Parts: sequence; structure tokens; C-alpha cells
Amino acid sequence: MNLYPLLRPILFSLDPETAHEVTLKLLNTANATGIGSLIYPTVKDKPVNVMGLDFKNPVGLAAGMDKNGDYINALAALGFGFLEIGTVTPRPQPGNPKPRLFRLPEHQAIINRMGFNNLGIDHLLAQVKLSGYSGILGINIGKNFDTPIENATEDYLIGLRKAYPSASYITINISSPNTKNLRQLQQGDEITALIARLKEEQLKLQVKHDFYVPLAIKIAPDLNEDEISHIAQLLLEFKIDGVIATNTTIFRGAIAGHPLAQEAGGLSGAPVKTASTRVVRGLASELNGKVAIIAAGGILSAEDAQEKLTAGASLVQVYSGLIYKGPQLIEDIVKAL
Repeated sequence: MNLYPLLRPILFSLDPETAHEVTLKLLNTANATGIGSLIYPTVKDKPVNVMGLDFKNPVGLAAGMDKNGDYINALAALGFGFLEIGTVTPRPQPGNPKPRLFRLPEHQAIINRMGFNNLGIDHLLAQVKLSGYSGILGINIGKNFDTPIENATEDYLIGLRKAYPSASYITINISSPNTKNLRQLQQGDEITALIARLKEEQLKLQVKHDFYVPLAIKIAPDLNEDEISHIAQLLLEFKIDGVIATNTTIFRGAIAGHPLAQEAGGLSGAPVKTASTRVVRGLASELNGKVAIIAAGGILSAEDAQEKLTAGASLVQVYSGLIYKGPQLIEDIVKAL
């Protein structure tokens, strides 16, 4: 029973950030009371092995929906093949001033400048333990806003060390446009030094814990061909397990003239689809299947998901598509694959 078309106008009448919180609490209640099993779509298993992990289906939840790991079981009940929680930072931080989240329904798009608002990694890990969740769980880590960019690696190392025992895989977020200077970590010598240090630490943690947790790097849709090639070569050189393509875009061409077009932040949803697929395709041509590609960006239908897989991705993640289409999107994609 797909109730989302009835609920969406009510949710869209609320401020976007309030609607986000209300939706998650409703999902929690539905899951806790058992109502969810009666109204959610039934998503059949379609197993796939990626990064050495067994996913029950290739459709995941992108980071940002559940920043603190407070709603893991409620979101898992929607039928996702995997969840990615975060972005989480070493220390709690409030994020950017409100308003910081904007809907553009005419474009099936969202602009956000949340700024890694979260309760810190210790809270998130406590919630992971409390959930008892046994599916594939990615933990997305970032740096605190007040950590100087030259010290960013230390924040990522803190996150990596703390998340390692609890994560199925760990995502290094170096592509959010909402933390000052963060995106420069994708360029030149800075990304080389960061990836080298994180890989070294991953291998130390493998020995310490006696199991291997894959690493993925999340990159922007706004990279040029040379930057994509450079990152791809580093992923191969340092044997990074996966790459998530992509984060949100800072470009506004697709929404030019919209009253909200000048709002600062990352643009997601339908307008980022083409740019995201371009990055997936560019990575695929360089990586030759040696590094897993997880596609995110503008997936609002089964056809959009298939486009990403055809371009070279092994898994897809949704976020804005879930807001505009509801949980039925998950079943639709899995059924069509």
C-alpha cells in the first residue's frame, strides 16, 4: 500500500528540515508498532557482492538522511540493500545557521547547506550498537568545521579508527560544498597525502581487529576530466575499495531563474543526474572494474538507476529521490534491475 502520495503534500507544507525530522519519527513509530510491515513495499532480495561484501540488493540509502544513526532499523525496514549513515565528525557540531534546506519541486531538487550538523561519532556508534542492525552499514566520516584544512587528515583518522569496528565499509567525505575548503582535499598533492595516510591506517586496523573494512571515497560531480582521471589513478595506486559518485553540485545552470537558485549550498536531485553519470562513466573507463563504483545523484526512477549501472556503477544510492517519490522507489528499482 503506497501511502506516500497522500502524505507528501502534508510533509511538503512543512519547513523542509521540520519535514525531515517528522518523517524519520513517523518511520520510527511505524517500525516500532509493526505498521510498517503492512504498508511498506515488499522488496525482494537481489543479492550482489561488491567490495567483498554481500548486499541483499543494490539499492542503498545515501548519507545525510540519518546523520546520527538514530533511525537505522526504521530505514532498513523500507527494503534498502544497505544503509549509509553520517556524515559524522569527531566532535558534535550544530552545522550552519537555519534555514539551510530548500525544496525546488518544479525541478525535483533540493539545495542544502547543512554543514555536517551531527552529535559526534561517539553518539553515532552508540546508536549503531543499540540498533543491533546486521545488514550492510556504511559510516560516512568528515572533518569538524573548525579543524584547519591542513589538519583535516587527523579528523579523518579519528573517524576511521572509531568507526572501523562497527562499519561494513567507511566513506571518506571530501566533497561536501558546505564545509569551508573541504573540496580542495580532492585535488593535487592533498588528496594523494590523504589517501596514502588513510590506506596505511586501514591496513593497521585490519591487523589490530583481524578483519578488513573497505574504504570508499565520496567525490563531487563538478570535477573535470583530468581531476577524475587523477583520482581514479590514486584509487588504483592505493588499492582503495570503492568510490561514491557523486555528492551535490555547486552549479546552478539546471535551475537558472528559480527564486532559490542563488541560495548557497549543494544542489541534489534531478538537476545533478547528468553530471553524476558523467563522473561514473569517466571513473569506469579508468578503473576497469578494479574499484567498485557506487552511484548517487539524480536517481528518481528505475530508469535513472539503470543508467548509472550501465555507465559502470555496481550499486546505487538514493536520497532526494526518496523525498520526491517515497519508499516505492526502492521496490521499483530493485524489481527493474
